[in-house]
Amino acid sequence: MLNCGIVGLPLCGKTTIFNVITKAGAEVKPYASGKTDPNRAVVPVPDKRFDKLVEIYQPKREVPAQVEFVDLAGLSKDASKGAGLGNAFLSFVSESDALIHVIRCFDNPQVPHPEGNIDPSRDWEIVEMELIFRDLSVIENRLSRLNSKKKLQDEEKREQDLLERCKKFLLEERPLRELELTAEETKLLRGFAFLTVKPELVVLNLDETQVDEDSVPGMEKFKRLSTERNLQVVRLFGRMEMDLLELGEDEQKEFMEDLGIREPGRERLIAAAYKLLGLISFFTVGKDEVKAWTIRQNSTAVEAAGAIHTDLARGFIRAQVVHYNDFEANDFSMAKSREKGLLRLEGKEYLVKDGDIIEIRFNV
Repeated sequence: MLNCGIVGLPLCGKTTIFNVITKAGAEVKPYASGKTDPNRAVVPVPDKRFDKLVEIYQPKREVPAQVEFVDLAGLSKDASKGAGLGNAFLSFVSESDALIHVIRCFDNPQVPHPEGNIDPSRDWEIVEMELIFRDLSVIENRLSRLNSKKKLQDEEKREQDLLERCKKFLLEERPLRELELTAEETKLLRGFAFLTVKPELVVLNLDETQVDEDSVPGMEKFKRLSTERNLQVVRLFGRMEMDLLELGEDEQKEFMEDLGIREPGRERLIAAAYKLLGLISFFTVGKDEVKAWTIRQNSTAVEAAGAIHTDLARGFIRAQVVHYNDFEANDFSMAKSREKGLLRLEGKEYLVKDGDIIEIRFNV
């Protein structure tokens, strides 16, 4: 299962955000000296389409899509040089498929910011630069070995040229996720487990007094930065939302209305993380089970069949498909969807869309 690693400077509220996302109740405190084991939890992906299908079919079993979140230790400044948990931390980051970068916007005199004040742009740049330094170190080590050879194979020469290009890009203080790469180049770099190539989502960790952006120090500067770097940003009231989890639904709504907060950020964050990983959901439905299956974007019908069971891919004949939106528009009726040509048969190469309801026809 793909996972999102939650990163950020110490005391930015990563474990609080982890608890909001996962409802795991992990202890909120700085990592103890030498502690490197991260908190992990698998959570269901909120999806109103799935909820409606469960309501319609009343199945014996319901299985939502899931995604894993990993709460990593705080990344200290100079971690790439061994500071803080150093390489132990960076190795956990390398195992993550995407990064949730938590930036502290709240002020708490009892828990001073490690850099002395609130500055979202500076904090983002500190973490980004540590990841860049780590990737540069990996590249320089590999180039050193390649450059020491008297003669390079053709494949090694291509690798050398690509790494030199990556090195130049990183030295411009730009992450590799912004570098345009061909499918072949992406495959060639995969074994290096570069950190800056991973997709990233920024979470601004706010307190309940920061409903308006003007109340966050340095927000104008950060907004310019996020626009320039095309950052995906989610705002979340971390401590407040963690406390809200202990209240009933009606109490939660009342409390949020009093503060002028329209909706909790938890569901938006989980959905954004799922999309960040490049994942989509398709559904199988029936009285026995309604299930949301997770596949990568641009997967074919036969790959979707394989996600259900290898036998379905091996004996694939056709996929009967209707998109959820069409199903909804026709009174959630398969018969009406079929009459209008919206319930149709597709072959192996059909690209599955997020929200497709699929029945695989196969013969083994």
